[in-house]
Amino acid sequence: MASGGCQQMRMTNRNMELTQRHVCQAATFVVSPQINSEERVDTADQETVSWDHSIPEDIKQKIQPKEVPAESVTVWIDPLDATQEYTEDLRQYVTTMVCVAVNGKPVIGVIHKPFSSYTAWAMVDGGSNVKARSSYNEKTPRIIVSRSHAGKVEQVARQTFGNKTVIIPAGGAGYKVLALLDVPEENQEKADVYIHVTYIKKWDICAGNAVLRALGGHMTTLTGEEISYTGSDGNEGGLIASINMNHKALIEKLPDLEKTSHK
Repeated sequence: MASGGCQQMRMTNRNMELTQRHVCQAATFVVSPQINSEERVDTADQETVSWDHSIPEDIKQKIQPKEVPAESVTVWIDPLDATQEYTEDLRQYVTTMVCVAVNGKPVIGVIHKPFSSYTAWAMVDGGSNVKARSSYNEKTPRIIVSRSHAGKVEQVARQTFGNKTVIIPAGGAGYKVLALLDVPEENQEKADVYIHVTYIKKWDICAGNAVLRALGGHMTTLTGEEISYTGSDGNEGGLIASINMNHKALIEKLPDLEKTSHK
């Protein structure tokens, strides 16, 4: 991919600067790709974040740039994940995320925690600064879920995996994906599986999906279908995410979970 398009990503929040740079350091575009973002602002209110196109050496040593047609690229941006938790001052859940999808497949993911300055990034077949943990519990997994429907998943999970199954209610899809990984932060909870049972926007999950894919993990619908990051901006099939586990077996163990088409 050649230069130009990253300058088109205008951010309304300086917390986006780091995530923008990580994405643009891994790939730049001939023309502006399709950009989907949760935040909509008037052009007059936008703040332009500049970048001099210099790539830090630690990232340059890890990434393997690739050329793809610009028209195959879709960028998904979530400037403030865990909005509800942010209003409740539960800042540990808040992340800023950017994802690059190529032909609908998540390829580059960046998850930034603006209140601790921790950033996880990964590129499929192109490097990362984060890794999976050394072990996971498949028999009685710790399952991380949204705070709003923890009880519903808890009932199903304990029927499936036993009464010792631990359910972790948490905010923010980015935070939940980081819970599956080896993240060196004291206030980052650890889980073995991430389950979501309702409609969710793709900008909430694309970055986490890309990071997991890059590390050999999986994020699918509850029935095991891959999530396409083209077309509509929502995923109606729920999701289950895991890494270094038998993902197919997890799906087969779970009964059908009721899903709604909208929040």
